[in-house]
Formats: sequence, structure tokens, C-alpha cells
Amino acid sequence: MKTVFVLFAIAGLLFADHNHSNALSREASPYLQQHAHNPVNWYPWGKEAFDKAKKADKLIFLSIGYSTCHWCHVMEKESFEDAEVAALLNRDYVAIKVDREQLPQIDKKYQQLFKALKGRSGGWPLSVFLTSDQKPFWITTYIPRESGYGSRGMLTLLPYYATLSRKHPEQMMKLLAAYEVTDKQEAGADRQTVLFDRLLLDKIVR
Repeated sequence: MKTVFVLFAIAGLLFADHNHSNALSREASPYLQQHAHNPVNWYPWGKEAFDKAKKADKLIFLSIGYSTCHWCHVMEKESFEDAEVAALLNRDYVAIKVDREQLPQIDKKYQQLFKALKGRSGGWPLSVFLTSDQKPFWITTYIPRESGYGSRGMLTLLPYYATLSRKHPEQMMKLLAAYEVTDKQEAGADRQTVLFDRLLLDKIVR
């Protein structure tokens, strides 16, 4: 009897997961369709997502990847299918998924920002934190669910930046200023200024 109950419970969970859908279910991209039944309320890149972020005054979490990307699948299994991570994203962020093969210009823009800031090439998944008006303030690649081995996880980063935005706007302004300076490197900004910016940024987020 106990075995039958467990089987019914598992079947119920699978059925519930399959029937949960987000805005990606309307998209043609195979990569976006892979995330259409995540508990995260994903949106595709576009006006609907940006309008929602502004209206709700929420931060934006942008995730860029593609359908055959190994670490994209790892991050999905660890974080985007996880109820706790999904709850944090849905509460404090508007989550946007981009297929780099569908929108290569968006991928290129943020890969260039990553390289300007980090001094090395990025990769996928590319994870970008932005304000409600699309100003980036933190960028990285794969993020684990939990912190460890010198790397901060989603369960740490998501509430950290949400709290920073609400309760410490002056620190958020420093982050934004740092990224604006880094953006100028693409237009030939003074290298010493950019290096100073990186030191400031490291000091803020540690």
C-alpha cells in the first residue's frame, strides 16, 4: 500500500510540473521551450518583460544560453527546477531567458561586457543582473545553487542583490557607476580608470 501511495505521489508531482508553464511556452525556440515548464516565471526578451520589471520595480535576471550547452542544462537542473530558487526569482526579479542562436546580437552585447569587465572571454550560460531599466550591475557565467569553493550561489546572490537594491541604494549606485565605466572601455576609455573600477567593484561585492 505504501509503495502504491509513493508511486501516486511521484506521478502527481510529474503531472503538476508538466502542467506548469510560463511565458516561454509561446516561443518557437527549442531552447526556450526546454524552460517552458520550469517553476521560474520566465519571460522571453522583449517589451512584456521590461514593462513588467518597471511596473513592479523589480530587478531583472537575464540568462543566456543555447539548447546543447552542457552547463546550461546543469544550471537548469540545479537552480531553475528548484522550488527555493524559483521562489526567490519570482518574488524579487523578472526572469528573462535568451537563446543566443535566436538573438545573437543580445548575446554579443553581454559577452563583450563580460570580457571588458573580467579581461577574459565569457561563455554559457551567461547570467546578468540588471535594474528594472535594463542597466547591468553584475555579470557572470554559471552560478551554482549553493555557495562554496569561493563561489557564491543563487541562494546567496538573489536575496543579496534584492536587499541591496531596496535597502542600500547608494551601494547599488556604486555598482551601476562601475559598470558604466567598464562599458566605456569598449569605446576606448582610459585603462587606469577601468582597472580602478574593477578594484572598486570587487570591494563592493565582497
